[in-house]
Amino acid sequence: MATKKQFDSFEEMLSSSDVPVLVDFYAEWCGPCQMMGPILEQVNNQLKDRLRIVKIDTERYTELASQYEIYALPTLVLFKQGQPVDRIEGVLQTPQLVQRLQGLL
Repeated sequence: MATKKQFDSFEEMLSSSDVPVLVDFYAEWCGPCQMMGPILEQVNNQLKDRLRIVKIDTERYTELASQYEIYALPTLVLFKQGQPVDRIEGVLQTPQLVQRLQGLL
């Protein structure tokens, strides 16, 4: 599902994307975050040409978590043209997440 790529900055990654970016802010120790893995894989399979999914470990990138006010995990933030347009806290099942995202893509 997720491909690991290196970017000089988070902002560069967002602005260089030609499709909206769904960022999964997570932590390794977070049980609900682990539940989102297979869900995001299914979402990626359904929306792969219209969306990029990126995972950000809030333990490693604390400054990004602070910048985007991530207080609950998991938190998904949808970015379009580098700007946050939607925020989802907690676990959503695949059909609900796909439906919500399709209205914004």
